Amino acid sequence: LISLSCPEWTPSLWYDTFNELLDDDSELDYGDRWTLKVNYNKTDEITYEERKKGWKVSTHQANGKFQCVSCKKTWDSAQVRLVFRYRLLGGQGTVIMRPFGQACLRCRGDKFNLPGFDKKEVEQALLRQFYKIRKNCYHEEDEEKAEDNGRPSSEPEAKTKPHKNHLCQACRVGHCCVDDKDDN
Repeated sequence: LISLSCPEWTPSLWYDTFNELLDDDSELDYGDRWTLKVNYNKTDEITYEERKKGWKVSTHQANGKFQCVSCKKTWDSAQVRLVFRYRLLGGQGTVIMRPFGQACLRCRGDKFNLPGFDKKEVEQALLRQFYKIRKNCYHEEDEEKAEDNGRPSSEPEAKTKPHKNHLCQACRVGHCCVDDKDDN
């Protein structure tokens, strides 16, 4: 089960930021039209047929905030997994994003709460995704952006409690970016 009622999860922040970066900052200024969609079931696995249709995939580890819909407990995480599927086909670019949730340590249920993000984190994730699109769809190389993976080097990495695999939706489906197999 995924709880979509978490007040912190706001897809409109992602859509608005995506469009602002395209319109105001001309991040993908190649004359193609790009759209962002959210899908709560996609993984980072692409089938042969999907690959033939031009789909590519990238993942991102972000800083996010969660709130349990049952007990209202909140927590921060520096290990929020995002999957982006994207393709450019006939002048139309599509990005499909999936945020993975986390379960509440206090409630220990199978209900995953979706993450909330601040605007700066959303911008960083999308700028990193735009870099991937420029590289893989337009064959553009930007050495400076390739090195930092979208996160400014002056920014310290967020410190949070150790990752709990049993509470992570991405871990449960075998797609987490944290290698922490000894967690019980």
